[in-house]
Amino acid sequence: MRNPKTVLKDFFGYDSFRPGQEKIINLALSGKNALAIMPTGGGKSLCYQIPALVMDGVTLVISPLISLMKDQIDTLRQNGIAAAALNSTTPQEEVNPILRRAYEGKLKLLYVTPERLALDYFRYQLNFLNISLVAVDEAHCISQWGHDFRPAYRQILAGINGLKSQPNILALTATATPAVQKDIGEQLEIPTSNYVITSFARPNLAFTVENGVRDSKRYILRYIQQHPDQAGIVYTNTRKRVEEINEYLSIKGIKVAGYHGGMSSEKRSQVQDDFLYDRVQVIVATNAFGMGIDKSNVRFVIHANSAKNIEAYYQEAGRAGRDGDDCEAIFLYHPGDMHQYRWFIDESDADDDYKKRQYRKLAAISAYANTDQCLQQFIVRYFGQDCDPCGHCSNCKLRGKLLDVTADAQKIIQMIYELDGRFGKSVIAQAVTGSTTMRMREIGANEMKHFGSLKTSQQYASDLINYLVANEFLESDGNPYPILHVTNKGWDVLDGKKKVQRRELRKRAVSQKGARVDEVQNADLFAALRSKRWELARKEGVPAFMIFSDATLKMMAQLKPKNEAAMLAINGIGKTKMRRFGKEMLAVINEN
Repeated sequence: MRNPKTVLKDFFGYDSFRPGQEKIINLALSGKNALAIMPTGGGKSLCYQIPALVMDGVTLVISPLISLMKDQIDTLRQNGIAAAALNSTTPQEEVNPILRRAYEGKLKLLYVTPERLALDYFRYQLNFLNISLVAVDEAHCISQWGHDFRPAYRQILAGINGLKSQPNILALTATATPAVQKDIGEQLEIPTSNYVITSFARPNLAFTVENGVRDSKRYILRYIQQHPDQAGIVYTNTRKRVEEINEYLSIKGIKVAGYHGGMSSEKRSQVQDDFLYDRVQVIVATNAFGMGIDKSNVRFVIHANSAKNIEAYYQEAGRAGRDGDDCEAIFLYHPGDMHQYRWFIDESDADDDYKKRQYRKLAAISAYANTDQCLQQFIVRYFGQDCDPCGHCSNCKLRGKLLDVTADAQKIIQMIYELDGRFGKSVIAQAVTGSTTMRMREIGANEMKHFGSLKTSQQYASDLINYLVANEFLESDGNPYPILHVTNKGWDVLDGKKKVQRRELRKRAVSQKGARVDEVQNADLFAALRSKRWELARKEGVPAFMIFSDATLKMMAQLKPKNEAAMLAINGIGKTKMRRFGKEMLAVINEN
């Protein structure tokens, strides 16, 4: 049996495992069912790819998206690893030859969708193979508590149990709250002792929240113009909005493409390829885009509209910086989006329990957008862990002086009390700022003592209410129209026992975080290496990042290896890549 560390170095070019990888691999090799929860870019794929190369037999990988299978198989092949997929795009005449290659030991990894595993005839075919491990990728799709529930995932265990070789199971995901973790474990018979949960923190990812951006399109344009060499994704919530932003950026000279579920499958595939092959710099998309994209050099993700929940936001934001280099996730918060999402929940046919879960998830997104704690810390705590402040999110970097807003908070709390806790944020904000609408007269707010006591705009009052909810001075309760209540912590504010302090809101220039070409050591050499990588990628017919990642090129430019041994010491260069591309890259280094 091969040594996992030797496989890691020879095939993938790394000297050591990332946190959690070795433990997960050892569980898989010892025949135990295990659950791996690691952040996007944390190296989940290696946790089943290395066992596949160490063990006899075939590793079956259950994957939800065809595009994700294709990217992973292309990447494996560049590393000299035999892999194939069976899905709806596989021509019927190729199915049996692929299965025969697996039977003969010429394939180490076979990728399939959960729907195919559910087919009786396909399971019959699989019983001719020695399947040593089943890897269930994007395992959160199995949970009705999750944000990407896929019914076919609930049938996976039955499909695996029907296999004669009785393989063990390795489930993997990047986004799972404690409730989702429990559901995955129960569905796939994984004991809690075999959960391997690394930190949800992403040290290379700088989170930013922008409240009150009036012109989102202009903001996005300025950001892209200040990051001309960087690939990015802009998420928005409707097809119409995708088309609007895409057209605007295109007119302004940005190499951009739109992506949404209303496009033909051929067009969506073309857009994905254009992005992967760097023919376009930016994709504007709905959440239909992303899970199947394994592009490692995405440097920024901008949410032009508020996300629906923390899980989806973290997964989408996590598509930046999979190569470990600095990157940024920007969240343009628009309170109006919350009203729209709430309406969608109200109008859905889901049961009350499901709706209540979705309302709670919306409340968490609103709290994220209005917290003054470290944004990385907020997200990590949402997933049941803790971490130190990151030092580079917008809340950490743009902390203004502490302002005492106790008096303003007391006026809001008093207004809620006078209205008997019967109304939500909008009514309270109108009442405390003295709105002259008919609604105020209908409910008698205009006759109350604290009506109009806060001499500010309704927007300020609304923002402060959001802050008070985010920091548990108030709570928003009830569905579909939430009502504000004062918590014990809030009553302490009214009684003068607690103060409310809020960081001064400071505007920032559009971020220029992230490695720019001119910031790389030996920028001319780095540019020459990128050019050679592009040439090699065109010959191979694969995206450039599959040849070498940006991080690997930067190490080459910095260390300037002069021979094969020195080149093999660089992270990301295994023996196969050295044999196929090493001499040409060394020639570029020696010429510069």
